[in-house]
Amino acid sequence: MFFVDTLEFAGLGNRSYLAGGRAAAVVIDPPRDIDRVLAAAARRGVRIAYVAETHVHNDYVTGGLELARISGARYLVPAEAAVSFARTPVADGDTVAVDEGLVLRAVATPGHTPHHTSYVLEEAGRGITAFTGGSLLIGTVGRPDLVEPRLTEQLARAQYASAHRLAEELDDEVAVLPTHGFGSFCSSAQAEGDTTTIGAERRNNAAFTQDVDTFVAELLAGLEDVPAYYTHMAPANAAGPAPVDLTPPEPADAEQLARRLAAGEWVVDLRNRVAFAAGHLAGSFNFEGEGKLATYLAWLIPWGKPVTLLAETPEQVADAQRELARVGIDRPAAAATGAPESWVRDGEELRSFPRAGFADLAAVPADERKDLVVLDVRRDSERAAAYIEGSVHVPIHELRERLQEVPPGVVWVHCAGGMRAAIAASLLDAAGRDVVAVDDAFDAAAAAGLPLTHPGTAGQGRADHAG
Repeated sequence: MFFVDTLEFAGLGNRSYLAGGRAAAVVIDPPRDIDRVLAAAARRGVRIAYVAETHVHNDYVTGGLELARISGARYLVPAEAAVSFARTPVADGDTVAVDEGLVLRAVATPGHTPHHTSYVLEEAGRGITAFTGGSLLIGTVGRPDLVEPRLTEQLARAQYASAHRLAEELDDEVAVLPTHGFGSFCSSAQAEGDTTTIGAERRNNAAFTQDVDTFVAELLAGLEDVPAYYTHMAPANAAGPAPVDLTPPEPADAEQLARRLAAGEWVVDLRNRVAFAAGHLAGSFNFEGEGKLATYLAWLIPWGKPVTLLAETPEQVADAQRELARVGIDRPAAAATGAPESWVRDGEELRSFPRAGFADLAAVPADERKDLVVLDVRRDSERAAAYIEGSVHVPIHELRERLQEVPPGVVWVHCAGGMRAAIAASLLDAAGRDVVAVDDAFDAAAAAGLPLTHPGTAGQGRADHAG
């Protein structure tokens, strides 16, 4: 009898897995904060015998090395991965006995990286589950452009071949359990649904429904921008990440917050965008703790810049600290909690800015419209589907370094749903601009009667990242 427990990490759009039998288990692609994995194993009453990486990850810092050290497990890493620590190298066809009657078999599936390896859990010699990492995902595949630009097409073709190899070797009912595809930018597209099988992928995945040349051409054409922090993840994982420290950060009072802001450090307000707009510390930035905090903060911040966190409760700070540690932002410089009025010095006031919908923008009189700027912070692929006529386009991940390109006037900033507009509004507000945050779904722009331009329908972007 076997089990598979899924550990979801929605903020990064990834999953890890604990799989095993009555006494022992294997962990696939563990997160940096390994306490969640240890707790899952304790609930099952199993020993972690193996920790397995499908590849050297580009989008998060692994906890695999530390988990193997603490649990005494053997650390399985693809043999061709260049790493700087002791591990058990695995090559195509290698097997390990996880528990009585349960065997884990390595299957070379290059494409996401040259060394990418999937793992098939077999019971009594029959494949039952495939842990496919960044290879075969739900309705798509992992992106092939994160290693080296000159290898991208070659790896895209390898992805196609790897998907077909899995389908040829495994029965249709074998469950496919990928690491990426639930919002991660390591996926070439958003996963369609939560679960899948080899048979379902045969019917629905472009890797099987298209010829290789069409598949490669469309895959490469649809690739999104790569988050800037990715450049730091693979080197950290190859070197062997240090244990994570989740002890509470130093508390900060209003004077210390002012000093940190004056020093050019980042003070990040984790509250929801409605509360932030109503009143916030001047110079702070709004990255909602309930949104894609790690992805967008790590993408926008100058790497290594100290971060101080603001939140209503210590629990919100702790959740954010855990999320940020997964992408290598290990220790907040400080934190403050409570009411935002306590974050400003005596005699100073909170800043605020208005929120609006697209109907409010449409209602602005024509003679006043010339004095405002409509700023679209969606990605290129989203704007390619439709945009408001006359709007200025600066993708959110480029805004910090392109603030000077935003024309003068009151800036009405929008995205696809409100989350990224809130981040952008806070950046503009901190720079001293008058801003209105459009907290509305982009579909409402047409309903409000705003004139739209439709360049085409190709490459409309992934809904999981549109906020």
